[in-house]
Amino acid sequence: MDDRNISLFAKIIVYLLMIIFTFLAIYPIIWLFIQSFKTTQEYLTTSKLALPRVWFINNYPNTWRQGRFSTLFTNSVLYTVITVTVVVVFALMASFAFAKIKFKITGLFHGLFIIGILLTHQSIMVPLFLLANMAKLYNTRLGVLIPYIGLGLPMGVYLCTDFIKHIPDALIESARIDGAGYLRIFRSIVFPMCAPVAVTLGIITFAATWNEFMLINILTASDSIKSLPVGVARFSGALGTDYGKQFTALVIALIPILIFYAIFRKQITKGVAAGAVKG
Repeated sequence: MDDRNISLFAKIIVYLLMIIFTFLAIYPIIWLFIQSFKTTQEYLTTSKLALPRVWFINNYPNTWRQGRFSTLFTNSVLYTVITVTVVVVFALMASFAFAKIKFKITGLFHGLFIIGILLTHQSIMVPLFLLANMAKLYNTRLGVLIPYIGLGLPMGVYLCTDFIKHIPDALIESARIDGAGYLRIFRSIVFPMCAPVAVTLGIITFAATWNEFMLINILTASDSIKSLPVGVARFSGALGTDYGKQFTALVIALIPILIFYAIFRKQITKGVAAGAVKG
């Protein structure tokens, strides 16, 4: 077999693997969407792979109304947008200081940020609940946003500091010679150059905040403060599960993530590629 045939055979194998992986990624979404049009009775009495006998579209308005998704959806959007924005901006600013502004205490502060990566939600649930009560932040949106931002910053600082270290010091020094302050240097030089890592951090923070379920449950009591994952969990319990509404709720929660990836797919691809080259 000559080199040309080997190259053609390798391409065929690569394309087959890509098709298989694409199918494995897309099929669960398609299956979930189809099941959302079944009633619970039909789901339990028919094949799990069969199409609905009757496409029960009332699952969507019923789920939206019974789950109070108007309020929960709005809260999720609010928490996610604010958390992503604050984490990206603050992480880049802190990382710029850690990477390019040298003080004796810089290493200590950077280390304290990185330790935060080791914290799990389970390990801080009780302390957070007690602190929220003591600070009168329990069952408030601010009491939810502060932990979300705090938990997102360690990973953000870790990613951004390593990225900013690769920015040539000559750019910073020349700007300083021209009389630019650190804030202007960050705004005009560092921030635009950090677009790849900012996109990567935004994706991570978006997914973590949108899907967060554990903390929102212990930090809030009122439905007017809770987020969408809480509504998704309402249709399943120890005594029974309304599968039709459960699948519908999952689809409703999944749609914004799919829209996010569809809108920012080019930026995501560029960010991942640039991050790989930078690494």
